[in-house]
Amino acid sequence: MAAPQSSESARDGIDGQSADEAARTLGRLPPEQIKTLLGQMPHDEALAVAAQLPGAANAQSKDDATEAAASDIDAAIDELLQPAPAVLDSTKTAAEAVAFLVQSEAVAEITYIFVVDGEKLVGVVGMRDIVLAKPGQPLADIMVREPFAFKSGTGVDAAVRAALARHYPVYPVVDDAGRLLGCVRGWQLFQRVVVEVTGQAGAQVGVSREEQVTTPILGAFRMRHPWLQVNLLTAFAAAFVVSMFEDTITQIVALAAFLPVLAGQSGNTGCQALAITLRGLTLGQLDEYPVRKLLRKEILLGALNGVVVGVVAGLAMWLYASYSGEPNAFMLGLVILVAMVGACTGSGIFGVIVPLTLKRFGADPAMASSIFLTTFTDILGMGLMLFLASAILL
Repeated sequence: MAAPQSSESARDGIDGQSADEAARTLGRLPPEQIKTLLGQMPHDEALAVAAQLPGAANAQSKDDATEAAASDIDAAIDELLQPAPAVLDSTKTAAEAVAFLVQSEAVAEITYIFVVDGEKLVGVVGMRDIVLAKPGQPLADIMVREPFAFKSGTGVDAAVRAALARHYPVYPVVDDAGRLLGCVRGWQLFQRVVVEVTGQAGAQVGVSREEQVTTPILGAFRMRHPWLQVNLLTAFAAAFVVSMFEDTITQIVALAAFLPVLAGQSGNTGCQALAITLRGLTLGQLDEYPVRKLLRKEILLGALNGVVVGVVAGLAMWLYASYSGEPNAFMLGLVILVAMVGACTGSGIFGVIVPLTLKRFGADPAMASSIFLTTFTDILGMGLMLFLASAILL
């Protein structure tokens, strides 16, 4: 039996390979070594490779280890770390800094000069400050002292939230002792936000964040299908509510035409509230913005939208019912108006509560939120309309 390949040689072997080639290389290694190597790779690259790792049907333990490896990849600021292109001691003068810039081969990459005392970061100097300084001035006199810096190990999510309030082009990264380790460029942080947002859009309808365009059919099927079964069960729940009012629909046929109208409008209102809530969770805005304030806002927005949309829908019902010969056309229009207001208000509440509840129970707040939201809004909207019609008109 061949001796196991070392992690160093395996890592060298997959450098420069495509995702499927790297997956085939890693597929010949033990699960623990796969996990270690995935953890050493950039986050996006590791996910792409993990999605294509081969695994036989009888190798369930290996598949589990691969999935765990993909989920254990920690997106920390250190993954984006680059060597700082300009680091000078605090005793250097402005003239010496200019000479350094002139001689630097990477001058186009220099945004700030990071000033250190020994190895400890003590300040930063911008290009404008260098130009305006007197040649003999030491950098210690013109630098910005105690600059903002990321600590090694800071999560990318937390780093993005901090960057939102600063908008610096480059951020230094230091260790616990304040020693300069390198720098991270702002565009790299926000590139991660794009990846997060695109994953979030798929997660809302049960598409795993690990699934890529190149994911094999069977792998994609395993990731997607369970949520379709959940969606089927929730659809049965909505159908059961409608079936409870079968006699009402039989006697007032016009109601059937407006069931999808009510469900669509309340569902859209809920999705709007859901999108804002997920955005707040992703950007950390709900850490400072009270949930009750967001809830109150979405309730008022839902009610306002419900009134405006309900008036139009109520008029449409009145005209449709009158044309169809229904004896209570005006009351049917009123039922639609009240049901629309209630459904849109409730959907605003669900759009906030669903993702927050998933997060509280330790689940991904974006994963399949829209499936549960659609169920709740359908049950509330259609159930309220049919209940009001039964209570008022029958």
